[in-house]
Amino acid sequence: MKAKGSTVNWKPIKKFPNTWTVKPNLLDYDKTYATFSWEEVRRELDGLPGGKGLNIAHEAIDRHATGPRRDHLAIRWLSREGSVLDFTYGDLREQSNRFANVLRGLGVGKGDRVFVLAGRIPSLYIAALGSLKNTSVFCPLFSAFGPEPVFQRLSRGDAKVLVTTERLYRQKVADMRERLPQLQHVLLVDIDEDIDPGTWSLPKRLKEAATEFTIPPTDPEDMALLHFTSGTTGMPKGAIHVHEAVLTHYVTGKYVLDFHPEDIFWCTADPGWVTGTSYGIIAPLVHGITNLIDEADFDATRWYRILEEQRVTVWYTAPTAIRRLMRLEIEPRRQYDLSHLRLIHSVGEPLNPEAVVWGEQVLGLPIHDNWWQTETGGIMIANFPSMEIRPGSMGRPLPGIEAAIVRRVNEDKDEVEVVKEPNVEGELALKPGWPSMFRGYLHEEKRYQKCFVGGWYLTGDLARRDEDGYFWFVGRADDIIKTSGHMVGPFEVESVLMEHPAVAEAAVIGKPEPLIGELVKAFVSLKPGIEPSEKLRLELLGFARSRLGSAVAPKEIEFQANLPRTRSGKIMRRLLKARELGLPEGDISALETSE
Repeated sequence: MKAKGSTVNWKPIKKFPNTWTVKPNLLDYDKTYATFSWEEVRRELDGLPGGKGLNIAHEAIDRHATGPRRDHLAIRWLSREGSVLDFTYGDLREQSNRFANVLRGLGVGKGDRVFVLAGRIPSLYIAALGSLKNTSVFCPLFSAFGPEPVFQRLSRGDAKVLVTTERLYRQKVADMRERLPQLQHVLLVDIDEDIDPGTWSLPKRLKEAATEFTIPPTDPEDMALLHFTSGTTGMPKGAIHVHEAVLTHYVTGKYVLDFHPEDIFWCTADPGWVTGTSYGIIAPLVHGITNLIDEADFDATRWYRILEEQRVTVWYTAPTAIRRLMRLEIEPRRQYDLSHLRLIHSVGEPLNPEAVVWGEQVLGLPIHDNWWQTETGGIMIANFPSMEIRPGSMGRPLPGIEAAIVRRVNEDKDEVEVVKEPNVEGELALKPGWPSMFRGYLHEEKRYQKCFVGGWYLTGDLARRDEDGYFWFVGRADDIIKTSGHMVGPFEVESVLMEHPAVAEAAVIGKPEPLIGELVKAFVSLKPGIEPSEKLRLELLGFARSRLGSAVAPKEIEFQANLPRTRSGKIMRRLLKARELGLPEGDISALETSE
């Protein structure tokens, strides 16, 4: 169907400001896109010595640690209590070598799954890099998962090793150990002595391990990462990524996050979410820059203080965090020195246009939205620093990525056609073959094959492409609301509701209604100090109707203090709908809780 376009004529934000002290790595998008080659990118990386393949950990650590950046600060870890722990690239090489030797000593080898259940503590990052060196597979878990979600992932992922704390082990794993016969080794990061055979002290073993380790030959197609992503109704599925994914991590760090040698980078994502691994570990280290890690959870004052005190230059966060900051009466540029900050990126779900503009007005910089998925392994579409930002747009495809809007023409034959006309809604699709494309769902080959139709990877997201090649998110295919013959994307309605000064966040679903198919219902979270009332509800209904028209505007509004969201920050519309209709809630293992 033909898209109506944005409901608000947001003014484009011009490309990088003249105040930048460095020029973006990508200055001419069209030229770079036209001449781009993944083979050329491969030549910018080292590869293992002696032509023995490509290993993520070598590119992230060893090639820097054996060169002029050996003493450069690689990771600065900020504890919850306020202490600081620094690791140079030389330190990371030694510590990851020790961990790799611990694995080798336990008989853990190529392809064996090493799970980590921990908060953002140094041991998590050491384990990730050491596992990759050993050609084992790194599998991160959110520390706030309950026992059953942990069991599902350990079982479905064929976990051989689990790295965790004593508290998390006793709370979430110990009682189910007998149900996990393949789990041979548990390495506890905070005990000095072994508990029993199979439950070991990691500090003790690291102390005894050698500091030298030779990375074995690594085929670029060897499995490196396993990320579980929650299904709508089924069990979580494990997306497989390989060592060649590092090419995408490198390119997106160069062109999207615009890394330069002296950058101080802060990605707020937990490695339990793919962003926290791809961009909270790999991409900044591959570029040899300083990577900031904060153990604590979201706290606006703490975050602004970190940006100021650590002199962060590039900041990568999530729409949820940005909306939380927008709710607060803080004037960051008056209260904090943010002069070192030159680039802000956001990912996780579409960034509402008003959030982009808020960034420019309040933080002094627009917020660059970008789009990708667990399955894509890295950023696919982005607002690049050298291009104007169109608030509400996902941006343009990464060089080396072919994106299109497609529609199915024959369900029986699994055929699709590419939509040539601009501003027509369809499914966002990518041409397979980029380095970080997932190589399968673990043990679910049929489920994996269904993702590819007619020579395209179908993302499940509906979008449109404008005349200049910018892509605009419409909604998840299963979130689209069909009302009175209209196709309504929740994102459009939510963005308009958030323009109202009382609204902090909004989530929109379709509710079955016999006469019109579905009616649009909105769940609204209000800003602090504003109380829900019938008067405000009617005001919001009228506000939305005046901007969207009666066919698209919500017919019902329900106030809800806290909208359900995943631990990565995405609002769970399907959970709201299930609860509204009294349906099964499906997989809620990724639901954010107060734990």
